[in-house]
Amino acid sequence: MKQSLSATGIIKTFGNKTVLDNAYIRCETGEITGIFGRNGCGKSTILKVIFGTQKAESVSLSIDGKHYSPKEIIAKQKIAYLPQYPFLPKNKTVKNVIPIVLEKGSLQDKLLYLPEINKLADRKVGELSMGQLRYLELLLISHLPHPFLMLDEPFSMVEPLYKEKIKEFLLKLKKEKGIIITDHYYVDVLEVSDKNMLLKNGKIIPIDNSQELVTHGYLTSVNV
Repeated sequence: MKQSLSATGIIKTFGNKTVLDNAYIRCETGEITGIFGRNGCGKSTILKVIFGTQKAESVSLSIDGKHYSPKEIIAKQKIAYLPQYPFLPKNKTVKNVIPIVLEKGSLQDKLLYLPEINKLADRKVGELSMGQLRYLELLLISHLPHPFLMLDEPFSMVEPLYKEKIKEFLLKLKKEKGIIITDHYYVDVLEVSDKNMLLKNGKIIPIDNSQELVTHGYLTSVNV
């Protein structure tokens, strides 16, 4: 059965600047939602507000029509979040960071014995390429029970081979989860997203096709 996430009426200011002005995000399991926007427009902020690590002046969160506070969203394991910057300790090996995120049991074993991860098991996190690291982080949070995932720049600085691995994995993963992605690599996002929106001047603008990203001034031309 599909689940639906709704985050509406989001208002966030920094000093005299309103970054989010009655912004919203809606997502269902079985779909990938892409969020575009220029640097500093509030893309990361809106994810942090929904996840509860950034306090907003106003936000209304609900899943399947039931309202939650940001703290409840975390406590009840509703949304998992991949931050923009790597979060795993660099001095630990891959096999030793898996238990930090996943509880002991079959999920740990399943992840560790994936061919892509097993060959990296004894390497330190700080020795991984950006693609290897982001792929590992994505695999880790995707194995959590949360029905929704928010991914902040999963393609940034990732080598082409791992971009393709990430896209392939996301298309499989959306069969069971709802996924929200924000990234400047718009071509990669458009290749996997089912619906898109642009965050501009604090407002959300629904985007039906890549040409509308040009119309609204996010792109100067379309390369897809």
